[in-house]
Amino acid sequence: MKRITCFIALAVLAAMLVQAAPMVPEQVRIDTGLLAGTISTGQPTVRVFKGIPFAAPPLGENRWRAPQPAAKWDGVRKADAFAAPCIASAPAAPRGGNGGGGRGAAAPAAAPAAPPREPARSEDCLYANVWTSAASANDRRGVMVWIYGGGFTGGSGSQAWYDGENLASKGPVVVTFNYRLGGLGWFAHPDLAKESGHNGSGNYGMMDAIAMLQWVKRNIAAFGGDPNNVTIAGESAGANMIGALVGSPQAKGLFHRAIAESGAWMGLTLGRMNTAAKAQEDGAKAMAALGVNSIAELRAKPLAELTGINSSGVVVDGYMVPQDLSLTYLSGKQNSVDLLSGSNKDEANFGLCTSVGLPGQNAAGGGRGGRGGGSPTLDSLKTAAQSRFGDAAGEYMKLFAPASDEQMPATAHASCADEINWNMRQWAEKQAKLGKKAYVYFFTRIPTVNNQPSPQGANHTAEISYAFNNPKGQATQTWNETDTKLADTMSSYWANFIMKGDPNGSGLPNWPQYRDLTSKVMVLGDTVQTESAPPIERLKFLSAAHQRMFETR
Repeated sequence: MKRITCFIALAVLAAMLVQAAPMVPEQVRIDTGLLAGTISTGQPTVRVFKGIPFAAPPLGENRWRAPQPAAKWDGVRKADAFAAPCIASAPAAPRGGNGGGGRGAAAPAAAPAAPPREPARSEDCLYANVWTSAASANDRRGVMVWIYGGGFTGGSGSQAWYDGENLASKGPVVVTFNYRLGGLGWFAHPDLAKESGHNGSGNYGMMDAIAMLQWVKRNIAAFGGDPNNVTIAGESAGANMIGALVGSPQAKGLFHRAIAESGAWMGLTLGRMNTAAKAQEDGAKAMAALGVNSIAELRAKPLAELTGINSSGVVVDGYMVPQDLSLTYLSGKQNSVDLLSGSNKDEANFGLCTSVGLPGQNAAGGGRGGRGGGSPTLDSLKTAAQSRFGDAAGEYMKLFAPASDEQMPATAHASCADEINWNMRQWAEKQAKLGKKAYVYFFTRIPTVNNQPSPQGANHTAEISYAFNNPKGQATQTWNETDTKLADTMSSYWANFIMKGDPNGSGLPNWPQYRDLTSKVMVLGDTVQTESAPPIERLKFLSAAHQRMFETR
């Protein structure tokens, strides 16, 4: 009995201590009104505010326009539930049938389903979420604004993967948000360029990101964040957008650091950006196929009828992105910000390299099948190298080719990782040349899935849960002690970089600054340590190829 009484007393005391812990008030005032947040379920010292409108719904006349100001409200708006994520295109038509089956005996009643984390996708989707462990609005914590991946056609800021409570408990104020996807976020057309006022179209999802950063500038102090200490962070397509924002004059001054995981302005591998002319040509064809004569008519159409209006991704629109960003970075004209960047050992298992001519990309099994086809051979590698590198193809073969066809699958797999690895290093080198701090990682930990090592290896996206210190981000993840330790270390690195521009801190292995292609990167795996030696000759080859690609422009 005494033990029970003691346990109850301790539980009551713990609850009192949590309640007594200094926190940002439940209600905060932003420029559009009062918000009422909640205490995070997993971290009782973290306050969370969900579903905050940061711009007007992009509906009707606002479709394919820069985001407009959010409406103000009276009273207190509850910020206790995630809002709808953005929809990428016309919803799929419902399947036929009455859904009821035959007239047999009634099936047993199903258990009530748990409420979904987020509502169904919608055009009305420009909402943000904030996690903060600040004691008051005067704390001025570093801020991270996360931009999700998903090929510009999927993802959302409210996915469980990106839950910010554990990262926020380490200090930063964590912000996630939704940006427009697919044809609704990246559609380009000559008539949209004419009406824009700057002769550019597309990149509406990127405009949403800038509107989010402007909202942070105006409002984040209410949550204990510092508007003058903002880090933008993202993975895959999100990192692609990070590269575009770092290179965009329209984003200058809105952030001070960047974190890019597996992606840059070129995407993942060496290449040119999509041009406005090509994107607008495709948009004009899509509109003509719908039998529509004007943008006004297209805006008036219900979403279900917008078939064939697809995504172009980030384009060189002459405004948000004035020129191919490789030219901007090669000339050192990008925004001068600190950078933490990196890639994963088994990126190829996501089917990422066949689009640029690397034959075969999946030595470990899996990946996104159906692309490329056939087994890679030395001849196919030579053909691809000739197409991509011209007179430098022979040098490429000396550096990258294996001794036999039998070794080609593993070589192609490694070559894909090498190119993405180069992409993240060369970006860090360019920020370092501006006198900014840069840090690069290489993620090698194979996650455990259903208590077994993932057959996909340390593939594309594998690092996300560790950076967020979020073992519940994916239902199939089953972490062991090594995973837990790595996540604690990585999230501490990320938090330190967000807070003070340097990932290093007490008790953490030293992470050296990155200065040029001879610098060593941090290997984040079963053991956290600097690499033994960088693959300098391969890195130099790819940098030279990148330079040549743009010398002719």
